[in-house]
Amino acid sequence: MHQKAVIFGGGGQLGVELCREFERRKWTVQRFDRHSLDITDAARVEEAIAKTDAQVVLNAAAYNQVDIAEKEPLAAYQANALAVRNLALACRQTGAQLVHYSTDYVFDGTKGVPYVETDTPHPLGAYAVSKLAGELYAQAYLSDALIVRTSGVFGPGGMFTPRGNFVELMLRMAKANSPIRVVADHVASPTYAPAMASRTADLVSQNQRGLFHMGGGQPISWFDYAKLIFDLAGLKPSLTPTDEREYRTAARRPKFSALSNSKLEGAGIAVMPPLREAVQEYLASREHVTAHRSS
Repeated sequence: MHQKAVIFGGGGQLGVELCREFERRKWTVQRFDRHSLDITDAARVEEAIAKTDAQVVLNAAAYNQVDIAEKEPLAAYQANALAVRNLALACRQTGAQLVHYSTDYVFDGTKGVPYVETDTPHPLGAYAVSKLAGELYAQAYLSDALIVRTSGVFGPGGMFTPRGNFVELMLRMAKANSPIRVVADHVASPTYAPAMASRTADLVSQNQRGLFHMGGGQPISWFDYAKLIFDLAGLKPSLTPTDEREYRTAARRPKFSALSNSKLEGAGIAVMPPLREAVQEYLASREHVTAHRSS
């Protein structure tokens, strides 16, 4: 049977890689970005999914402005929760499987070691609450939903998106020759989008359902992550550590939100690449793009 997938958020860092990966595996892919379809519009979502008659619907669309969400919680909830309800209801109508991406921010970061799927969520702010609600809507309406929690996503698509990613932010700041201060007391597991896409496709091909964590190769502080980026890029900007007391933000963030991939690996899915390897690959892709643009 010919396989079809619908990908929402197809213009983002992860969405671009999902389109590429599923097309590489000979799926027919229908891609929607925020300009072509607003997933908070239930009627349009239902129509789009019904028309494509896809086996799988992947939702890489999200409202991820963590601090702004504290001022506009309704916007975050509409995009990250109620929109997932729209997708789940439409998938229930057609029998498609929903693959939905969530976040390490559903946890409060007090555990101190990487989180597993059975750990109890405790969100700390409006963004995190909206993402957890999205998970619950998917589970409420569908028995076969696949929910993937991830952390600090970065991929080559970030070179072209308005908000970019942490690697792009660090490279921009280094280029500006301004002193750089990065928190050393917050730990995550930054995750490479192309690796996420290939492992998502593997989960789909295995007919997996339920909740999976898909974090990068290691827990690392944002300060050490910045040091790694500059080391691999051959840059030596003025970089010093700071902490959350000095760097106050509108939203509270989990201090240790790294994710364990043990369930993923237990399902026979390839181990996520080490962060050093992923950042090296990212920088090589970036160099390739830059060379082509200037030629």
